[in-house]
Amino acid sequence: MVSINSSSPRQRFPLGRIVATPAALAALAKSGDSAHALLMRHVTGDFGVVCKEDWQSNDDAIASGERVFSAYMLKDGKTKLWVITEADRSSTCVLMPEDY
Repeated sequence: MVSINSSSPRQRFPLGRIVATPAALAALAKSGDSAHALLMRHVTGDFGVVCKEDWQSNDDAIASGERVFSAYMLKDGKTKLWVITEADRSSTCVLMPEDY
């Protein structure tokens, strides 16, 4: 689990086991972005570049125990990564959209 120090925004739900696809890891390495930074945004309720309706769905999902989905653009401005936490909070996966 990602640990959050006292000066960080509050963690809104557990991440469970954190996994990533090889393609996502390669994209992160190439762009210089941090998986930890994306996970921190996800778990504190910054869902990235999802639409307003999906943002609201995520807020509702946190309250009701459903799947939480975030999307982030990497520093190159072209590559998008997804972060998905399962409804049972057993795991969170960092992946490319084409990995889904």
